[in-house]
Amino acid sequence: MEKNKLHVGLLFGGNSSEHDVSKRSARNIYDAMDKTRYTVSLFLLTRDGFVLSDAASQRVFNGEDEATVAAEEQAKIDSANPLAPIWNLSQAKDIDVFFPIIHGNLGEDGTIQGLFRLLKKPYVGSDVLASATSFDKDRTKQVLTANGIRNTKYVVVTPANRDAMDYATVQAKLGTDVFIKPANQGSSVGIHKASNEQEYLDGVEDAFRYDYKVLVEETIAGLQEVEISILGNEHPQASKLGAIRVPEKDVFYDYNNKFVDASGVTFEVPVQLPAALAEEITTMGLQTYAALGLKGMARIDYLVSKDNVPYVGEVNTLPGFTNISLYPQLWEASGISYTELIDRLIDLAIAEFNREDRLAYDFVPLDDNSAASTYQLKK
Repeated sequence: MEKNKLHVGLLFGGNSSEHDVSKRSARNIYDAMDKTRYTVSLFLLTRDGFVLSDAASQRVFNGEDEATVAAEEQAKIDSANPLAPIWNLSQAKDIDVFFPIIHGNLGEDGTIQGLFRLLKKPYVGSDVLASATSFDKDRTKQVLTANGIRNTKYVVVTPANRDAMDYATVQAKLGTDVFIKPANQGSSVGIHKASNEQEYLDGVEDAFRYDYKVLVEETIAGLQEVEISILGNEHPQASKLGAIRVPEKDVFYDYNNKFVDASGVTFEVPVQLPAALAEEITTMGLQTYAALGLKGMARIDYLVSKDNVPYVGEVNTLPGFTNISLYPQLWEASGISYTELIDRLIDLAIAEFNREDRLAYDFVPLDDNSAASTYQLKK
């Protein structure tokens, strides 16, 4: 490694529905990184959970077929080794900080963060608990409600209570029109709007393909979708606000108009809102960030009613960095360039690691004889 350069491990891909989205995010981050400050090693996590080497990941970056490259690489590794899926991480020496941009499962649910803790390395983004809590929409709403932060009314449907949570029961609690979504899933996958019993049954059935816990939420009249970007650790800052306008026929901002065909979607960055509403949304965003214990970054999505009442909708701890992703766009509009944003995120990761490293984990060793005596007394 060159002296005075930080060695960054950029992880991307994953086994979620957002695999290809993550690859786009990683490409943009890599291209924007200041190569005079960083040496970058790439690690693509394949759809079946195998980490490719830097060289193999570069091949995929350069346009080679991922499945072909992955098959070649996996054949080189002893599959009997319990560390085989992550063995290629050992090829990168002296990583200073990891930058995960794995959206959804494995990336935002605390899994990869746990690995970084075992490796004793700094990493961009929130820790295990904050990531896992924010990824689970039910847990997120429980934290928001406990902290007095407005969010939509909802019920949880599981295999255990599915029969009892029929449409009539849900309708009595939430109204005729409801949204159905898997509790642990991202980018609008498995989400449906239901206005009658058959749509409700079909929506729940599909949502159970992605999770064993399904949220059913009330519909907000005159819905407007507003987003905010948050950056920081103990003293976070909020960006200007942005809004998403989707074609009326699409009902909501789904996976297709996020990533497949965004031609009918318009973004207002920044969006002009009444001053009181903008201030309330910003305050709610910072309160949400603190309540969930988030670090590094997050994009928070809001549902705003026709009466200008904002509700926290969803929290994304590793938001997209694609060409149309709002997280970096909102910071650009707020005066922080793409390259500077990456610098700040890496600095925040190292600062949080150093802060955590100052905590004491002292323990009192047990004398073998004392332990044996205790065991005999318990017997």
